[in-house]
Amino acid sequence: MANPPSHSRVLQPKPKYSNLLIRFIAIFILTLVVLVGIVVIIIWLVVKPKHLDYSVENAAVQNFNLTDANHLYANFDFTIRSYNPNSIVSLYYDKVEIYVSYEDQTLATNAIQPFFQSHKNVTRLQVRVTAQTVSLYGSVPKDLRVEKSSGDIELDLFLRAKIRFKVGRWKSKRHTMSVFCSPVLVNFSRDKSFYRATCEVEM
Repeated sequence: MANPPSHSRVLQPKPKYSNLLIRFIAIFILTLVVLVGIVVIIIWLVVKPKHLDYSVENAAVQNFNLTDANHLYANFDFTIRSYNPNSIVSLYYDKVEIYVSYEDQTLATNAIQPFFQSHKNVTRLQVRVTAQTVSLYGSVPKDLRVEKSSGDIELDLFLRAKIRFKVGRWKSKRHTMSVFCSPVLVNFSRDKSFYRATCEVEM
């Protein structure tokens, strides 16, 4: 009796679409990583611009009166120079507060009107800060009287601002900027020359 014919198994070639899918996914992931890297670099360049340059170009005090009860009345006038050295980054100053202090005691505060500063721009702020019935403590009254008799006083000037960066039509979220100017030598006499005071800027 003849044996039944044997059926040989024919091997089918593996489909090629699986290899194409793997390649497509790999290329997609690589492209996505590159794009994310480019976006991160752009954001870093925008959010980390060149440091702004601040200085006090002039300062004066008027109507200075320190009473026997150690209450201070005075008007402090400052010319503050703000320079934006960036080529493409402009700034919105949404809120700016200024503080005048002496020996770590705040003498006067004020707010500066919001303003816009374009790139490569120098803006000069004329600011008056008024002390009215400010109670002084510790050795501050005595030291102020001594410095007044010498013709000038050394003050510290602080600015705290809420700013936004602008590049083209893109605008960043708000960031806090702090400016510290010290010492600012304020003369009681207009005949004396004022020495420009540099400031430290932190963002």
